[in-house]
Amino acid sequence: MAQPKFVEFGSQPIEKYRHVMDGEFEAIAAEMEAVRDRFADRTVWHVNSTALGGGVAEMLRSFLPLACDAGADNRWVVLSERPEFFGITKRIHNKLHGHPGDGGPLGAKERDAYDEILADSAKQLVKLFGPDDFVFLHDPQTAGLIPAVSDSGVGTLWRCHVGVDRTNENVNEAVEFLLPYVEQADAIVFSRQSYAWKELPKDKVFLMPPAIDAFSPKNQELEPAVVSDILGTIGLGPDRPASDPEFVRSDGSTGKVESEAEILQVEPLPEDAFLITQISRWDVLKDHEGLLKCFSEYLRDTDVHLALVGPSSAGVADDPEGPAVGYRIFSAWKELPDDLRRRVHIVNLPMDDFDENGVMVNAIQRRSDIVVQKSLVEGFGLTVSEAMWKGKPVVASAVGGIQDQIVDGESGILIDDPTDLDAFARAFGRLITDPELAESMGNAARERVKQRFLVIPRLRDYARVILSADAEMAAREGAPETS
Repeated sequence: MAQPKFVEFGSQPIEKYRHVMDGEFEAIAAEMEAVRDRFADRTVWHVNSTALGGGVAEMLRSFLPLACDAGADNRWVVLSERPEFFGITKRIHNKLHGHPGDGGPLGAKERDAYDEILADSAKQLVKLFGPDDFVFLHDPQTAGLIPAVSDSGVGTLWRCHVGVDRTNENVNEAVEFLLPYVEQADAIVFSRQSYAWKELPKDKVFLMPPAIDAFSPKNQELEPAVVSDILGTIGLGPDRPASDPEFVRSDGSTGKVESEAEILQVEPLPEDAFLITQISRWDVLKDHEGLLKCFSEYLRDTDVHLALVGPSSAGVADDPEGPAVGYRIFSAWKELPDDLRRRVHIVNLPMDDFDENGVMVNAIQRRSDIVVQKSLVEGFGLTVSEAMWKGKPVVASAVGGIQDQIVDGESGILIDDPTDLDAFARAFGRLITDPELAESMGNAARERVKQRFLVIPRLRDYARVILSADAEMAAREGAPETS
């Protein structure tokens, strides 16, 4: 029988955001105080499919400690399922993005397997919940738990972090598969209005864009010397420092970067090299191969370096396609001419220590001159906000939530067609040859994240959704039985 795993995290004070949020902080803190009593003796559970790798895990690690300080007892549980389960859910994930994925169906056979595998987890989970608790279930991997969780009497919320602006037959197939489960939730949360399924009751649908924690290891301020030392430690920079570089862990203690990354490179990144970087999971929808092709066709006569950075595939349990995508990128790298291969770095960051992994990403983004996100589709793409917070100009596909983060031409450059290599190359060229433009966009990018994509305002949205689910649950319990 599957045994869900608890993820440990501490509480983080929201007070540290006072000087960042200006006058808005006081209003948010007052709202949190007003609902604190409402949450007394009630637990909010979060259930997803992995504790490491991907935007959902990172969001929960940043958000939940702050939510605890705001007054709610939050807990986090991760599903532990068989590999064939994640094969099905990756297919659903791809289809929700409008992509055929492995081309397989979502028929009766897949539904039976999905239900059968999740049944064990459902039995274990409902034993944990108190009668007045709330349960946030995240993404397709957990949707099948909704009926059992709802039947146990707790408030049931489902959050979908993926979607597309325009549906197609792949999206429709995935929605049809998930709808019988999702429509039983008390509240459903999407990242964007265009992602909300038309089949769902409007009064149950809420919007909650993702956000970043400015003080997490991934986003905290780092001195240039520390950035250089971290790159040297992981093997991307030219020199390993005499002592391990230090950073502030999520719990406030001092951590050290000690681990090396697995890196495909001819030689380390030169100290003065101009660097373009993409950081993402090893997923075909991130189009690493297209970015490599763009680099080889348009930037071959420059001195620019390219870094493709992602998590070690062994650390991302819910993504069975990661190793295959990584192998394809490795093969494409090997086929590059010698002069190009020397300037391309394929970086697999270790996932054993989440905080250490986060500060490695932080250092690479801060070392980069341009950050790119060449996604074919994207749920939201918080790596964009992470780079923007560090004052970096971002060149990205105008897809999904990336469009919400970047104001084209002001706080970054959006490319309408994600497959248009020439357009990406022209955007790179503008920023490479015009440092003042790059700096201006980077400054505007940081200010936009400060105004719209920091995590504290999301506490207000969080409370609103839970209170609505509470009302829906009360109405459901008070409704007369129908025959």
